[in-house]
Amino acid sequence: MEKDIVIEKFSEFLREYYYNELLTAYNENKKSVYIEFDLIDKFDTELADALLDNPQEILEYAEQSLSQIDLPGEVKLKIRVLSLSEENEIRIRNIRAEHIGKLISVDGFVRTASEVRPEVSEAIFQCPDCGERITIIQTERFVKAPFECDKCDNKKGFKLIEQKLFDARWIKMEEPFEITTGERPSEIIVFLKEDLTSPKMRNKTDPGNRIKVVGALKNLPKKGTSRQMDIFIDANSIESMEIGWEELDITPDDEKKIFEMAADPNIYDKLIASVAPALYGMESIKEGIIMQLFGGETHVQKDKSRVRGDIHILLVGDPSTAKSAIMKVVSMLIPRGRYVSGKGVTGAGLTAAVVREEEFLGGWVLEAGVLVMCNRSLIAIDEFEKIEKTDQVALHEAMELSQISIAKANIVATLPAQTAVLGGGNPKFGRFDPYVPIKEQIDVPETLLTRFDLKFALRDIPNPDLDAKMAEHILQARHFDEVEIKPAIEGDFLRKYISYARKKCHPKLSKEAGGAIKDFYVSLREKTTTEESPVSITLRQYESLIRMAEAAAKIQLRGVVTKEDATRAINLMKSSLREFGLDPESGKIDIDRVEGHTTTVERGKIRTMLDVIDELTATLGKNIPKEEIIRLAKSKGLKEFDIEKMLNELKNTGMIFEPRPNILQKM
Repeated sequence: MEKDIVIEKFSEFLREYYYNELLTAYNENKKSVYIEFDLIDKFDTELADALLDNPQEILEYAEQSLSQIDLPGEVKLKIRVLSLSEENEIRIRNIRAEHIGKLISVDGFVRTASEVRPEVSEAIFQCPDCGERITIIQTERFVKAPFECDKCDNKKGFKLIEQKLFDARWIKMEEPFEITTGERPSEIIVFLKEDLTSPKMRNKTDPGNRIKVVGALKNLPKKGTSRQMDIFIDANSIESMEIGWEELDITPDDEKKIFEMAADPNIYDKLIASVAPALYGMESIKEGIIMQLFGGETHVQKDKSRVRGDIHILLVGDPSTAKSAIMKVVSMLIPRGRYVSGKGVTGAGLTAAVVREEEFLGGWVLEAGVLVMCNRSLIAIDEFEKIEKTDQVALHEAMELSQISIAKANIVATLPAQTAVLGGGNPKFGRFDPYVPIKEQIDVPETLLTRFDLKFALRDIPNPDLDAKMAEHILQARHFDEVEIKPAIEGDFLRKYISYARKKCHPKLSKEAGGAIKDFYVSLREKTTTEESPVSITLRQYESLIRMAEAAAKIQLRGVVTKEDATRAINLMKSSLREFGLDPESGKIDIDRVEGHTTTVERGKIRTMLDVIDELTATLGKNIPKEEIIRLAKSKGLKEFDIEKMLNELKNTGMIFEPRPNILQKM
């Protein structure tokens, strides 16, 4: 289309559809105005097609058309286009040579981002022969000099004397996980400039955000080759594809409804019924997850030490107990939530990595992992025990200190990771055994197990009544449509409720609530009467109780944690301790069973075994026949199974060794 026709049509279009927006932009000194592609297509199909085929030129004419619109003064605005037609929304992996120079739209996650840096928009050169000043508009990646002087025809030695700058940023996007099942996500570089790098837009384009980019696909020669080309999108507009906490629009009507709901005496039951309602039962687990979503309060002490407010939960259970299903649902309940699984998780993927990107991002850059991407949200890690041991180490700092520290390739950084962790694991032997300590059932370091505030066991125990109810629930809900499965509180409103509570409500612990938690803690500790008695609860669980009580208060938007909130937290903790901490031999709660340490009973057996070895060493010398150890240990009350187990453990820890078959020696 000819220039004059485009300018005329765009001025008519903007006058008809966007006059008020232009007036607002002028009055508020904005730098751009956003227009819908659908409206352009509706107004003039030929103009819309021209925009898709030649976006750089057509948008330039569109901006020139602003001068023909009757406004209070001169308006210089960037025209930014939103919502292209479906055929122009392209998967990153499907971008081809035919799209170069065209206006396209892509959807994906920001994986890596550079800092905002100035780049040259216009360069003024001076001719060395005649002194003529020559202005060159810079549209390429590298500064372009004049080909020749218009005045004296000189073709070399031009001196750069002046330049105009604009802010710019390079980001790398990758395809969303839901469209890359079984495939490696494809990537594309995106170039942002001018007001697309403003502080507000920068937050939207930081790593971890999901965005839709509309822009012109461009190419430039790849380093070291003249045939291959690098491609990138010169972004025209950006839209957030997921709403962050700060972007949830809570209206006065929403606020009124939130207060009404918080005052409902049945609010806890309604919230529990809003978590994966298609999954029958699991009330205690769902209540714990609700506490996790609302979260406790972060406390920074006067000495700058920090006590986290995030609540971590571990689910361990039998096959077919819907662990993965509930974790997947929960990860989608709140903004920035993510679900990852097992062998697909690496340390760099969890925390952060330093990668080299010379061409676009300018050297070594920091690539955020999923814990950083989920900052102020939740990550569900399924198949938790299948994460490599070296990668599990990366979780320690994040789960306790809510941060990620990295020092690689001259990049030293501390990244925020205020992320609640919902872990799911499978017992080594297929099914959960309440009589076996957790450390023998799930391959997770005890230092990580201790960081989980609540642990729940999902057990598949045959129960005719419960089995019949569950089977009937599935038939009615999924097949016969006799029951409509929907949450008691709709997902969109639940997100607003959680967001409002987390932002506006910061409850303080009352003396009454604190006393109730203290009494529960002390009463359990009092049962540790001797050195050999099991420790039933530690300060780690004490802090967990306070976090959960604060979360319970947030649910009802209370500024003070009441005794009722403390009681609810205590009941949840009791449920968790009963499932993992009950020692079958002593009949008492042993916190070492919960946290994966050597239990009190086991420590007693190990001490007895060491006494046996010491006694035999004194009488028989350093080489002790194994059958003698078994004979004497049995006389002291140890069972043969325990004897073999203790000897293997002592060998594994290096306290004894076997110089010859069936001959043992103490180190």
